[in-house]
Amino acid sequence: MSTKDKLVPVAIKILGKDYRVACTEDEEETLQQAAHELDSKMRKIRDTGTVNGADRIAVMAALNLTHELRQAQSQNVSPSEYISHQLANLRHKIENVLENT
Repeated sequence: MSTKDKLVPVAIKILGKDYRVACTEDEEETLQQAAHELDSKMRKIRDTGTVNGADRIAVMAALNLTHELRQAQSQNVSPSEYISHQLANLRHKIENVLENT
């Protein structure tokens, strides 16, 4: 087993709960980013107050993320292009808010 394939434990936190997940060293950063995105989605769903229970929130977040991925795939957009587009939209929204305050 090469160093690249060596599994390392990674600590992540989702909705205030700690999890330890094993992944290869070269996937650790991507896993952390995915956990952060999932946590953000789940918090957003929880904060709407329309979905109760961590299991239901997790299912809704997974459904939303899968839907977004399918939309990107149907438009023949790579995941990185889709994420870049989403980040650009977010930056634009933040700039608009800052300009109007």
